[in-house]
Amino acid sequence: MESLFINPLAIIIIASVVGFFMAYGIGANDVANAMGTSVGSKAITLKQAIIIAAIFEFIGAYLAGGSVTDTIRKEIVDPQIYEEDPNIFILGMLSALLAAGTWLIIASQRGWPVSTTHSIVGAIIGFVCISKGPSFVSWNTVGGIAGSWVTSPLIAATLAFIIFLSAKKFILDRDNPGKAAINIIPIYSFYVGFIISLVIARKGLKNIGLEMSESEIYTFTLIISFAAALFTSFALRRNKSEIELNGVEPAFAVLMIISACAMAFAHGSNDVANAIGPLAAIVNTVNSNGLIQESSETYPWILFLGATGIVFGLTFLGKNVIKTVGEKITSLKPSLGFSAELATATTVVLASYAGFPISTTHTLVGGVIGVGLAKGAKHLNTKSIIRIISSWLITIPIGAMLTILFWVLLRFVFGV
Repeated sequence: MESLFINPLAIIIIASVVGFFMAYGIGANDVANAMGTSVGSKAITLKQAIIIAAIFEFIGAYLAGGSVTDTIRKEIVDPQIYEEDPNIFILGMLSALLAAGTWLIIASQRGWPVSTTHSIVGAIIGFVCISKGPSFVSWNTVGGIAGSWVTSPLIAATLAFIIFLSAKKFILDRDNPGKAAINIIPIYSFYVGFIISLVIARKGLKNIGLEMSESEIYTFTLIISFAAALFTSFALRRNKSEIELNGVEPAFAVLMIISACAMAFAHGSNDVANAIGPLAAIVNTVNSNGLIQESSETYPWILFLGATGIVFGLTFLGKNVIKTVGEKITSLKPSLGFSAELATATTVVLASYAGFPISTTHTLVGGVIGVGLAKGAKHLNTKSIIRIISSWLITIPIGAMLTILFWVLLRFVFGV
């Protein structure tokens, strides 16, 4: 076993800075994606979106981000192939984080909604290809993830279509839609609360040392769900006169606050892995004196670092992609934006629950397309959709190429 190329503490510090850089890029691009429908439908302002995302992205990343991390860290490439080359493995993970983070920040500055999952998967593929060869990439896992990039937007589009049609039938098309909104919308809120709290209870609380029995899980879930429904009901009844005067869209705006929280939580729980998966691999390799382990721990401080980086990225660089997603696919009203968000949150949370990394970008765009189809295909901006999909297609090869460049640079700098 060769010794580490520099002091172990220095490696962890460098890796933490680079991991934060990647998380910053995720916040700038994917979180902006997640909040775009809320801002585009005028349900909330940009400032409110940042505040909501900052809170719930952090909670989702910190409490429920561990499961997906395992897939990013271990299953795309078998770490054991670097058993005799821990320095190569560490530099490769650093190169992948630098490459993916760089691309995300470039794309965010230009308002391009690209996939952070695409970015890091492409980056890791580039590292394995340059260091060991294409045959060492776990193509079956990559193929499965790539398959989800097709299925997840289709699922979200279908769910969004169904959710909007249900809202149309039970609320929008009723003789007294205002009264129907006040009675029905809290049920949607209950569903949102159920999705969020179930994942927190089953996946997240153990990350802070709190294990719950099956009965405690469902008790916790029901309490949060009823609380969400009661909050929504209270808010709607408080604004009853406005709803009756201005129609039901203000009622859906209230609901969008709940669904925006769900979307932020869902995104944080799933996409933090893109930043901290490689970081966790580096830290565990260093802590084991260069031994690359088949199974390793994701420390709470790593989750905290990733969650913080995501919040900073959204705050300082998120507005460009928010405008693209919220305004350039289809025109959104709160009822449409809510349907897209709720469908996306459901899809992403279930993927996180299963420990499978999907693209929030793809899923949300699928949800927005779904509601666009629900009101008529002519309402979709096909040129904008084509541009967005084109940006997805170039992300994996760009991630791989940038990784190779950083790989050569880091090996030169550290003499490895």
